[in-house]
Amino acid sequence: MTLVLGLDVGGTSSRALITTLDGARAGFGRAGAGNPVSVPLPEAVAAVSAAVRTALTGLDPVEVRCAVMGIAGTGRFTDPAVASAYETAFAELGLLVPVRPVGDVEVAYAAGTPEPRGTVLISGTGAIAARIEHGVMTASADGIGWLLGDLGSGFWLGREAAALTARELYSRVPEGHLTRAVATAVLGVLPAAASRQAADDLIGALHDQEPRHLSRLAPLVTEAAEAGDPQAVALVERCATHLVDTVVEVHADGPVVLAGSVLGGSRPVRDAVIRLLAHHLPGTATVTAGPGEVGAARIAAARSGA
Repeated sequence: MTLVLGLDVGGTSSRALITTLDGARAGFGRAGAGNPVSVPLPEAVAAVSAAVRTALTGLDPVEVRCAVMGIAGTGRFTDPAVASAYETAFAELGLLVPVRPVGDVEVAYAAGTPEPRGTVLISGTGAIAARIEHGVMTASADGIGWLLGDLGSGFWLGREAAALTARELYSRVPEGHLTRAVATAVLGVLPAAASRQAADDLIGALHDQEPRHLSRLAPLVTEAAEAGDPQAVALVERCATHLVDTVVEVHADGPVVLAGSVLGGSRPVRDAVIRLLAHHLPGTATVTAGPGEVGAARIAAARSGA
């Protein structure tokens, strides 16, 4: 039996999927963070190795003929120490083929469609739209990080919600679903009265955290929008507009694949994006990506027959 291995390796978890060439599932494993950008290298390698070991349960690793690891920051693998650490771990598991790192953008596209040409729109902690041609990213828009861009990302949603709440606290006690939820989440309690001190406390609490933690407020925007809060609904519309603008910038033909935690987990944002895409790109198919490990396994299967 010929098998392929697909890995989705991130800063939170690592997932390994083994399938046949036609996509039938043969094994699956999950472990902790496996990206050396997020955790120390030994910890990252151990997590990925654990996920693959579990996926290989009851299978012969020799039958794995191609393996792909979807991971952000593939440039890290130009460092011999990083590449060697992973290679050694995979060899110890009995794999006879190299595990090729592939960018998470290409993997997200493959997780949504087998079409050779199209566009992927990712909104998670960050945001990017990319043109994909035969498994390779040929153009992109945004994806330049929270300081300069990532408009419409989870970070952007959280920052905008926090800014709305801070401005309200200077003049009044927040009354809307969104700003009340943000104030309570950050301060632990809703202030009894408007005051400069309450606003300063919220701003200070947010500045004490790493900027990326603002993305944790994004789900509050979704909840408030679903409840009909006008500020949240307007924020969702702005978010979707930013995201669709990046798609229009790079799209040529083929489907548009939606991926990432915001587009996957926020129905208001996803619905708004689909509606705007239908307006700007009429007739274009829109699909939601499956798990990243599925996309990686599909790429591995395609490469095994190359």
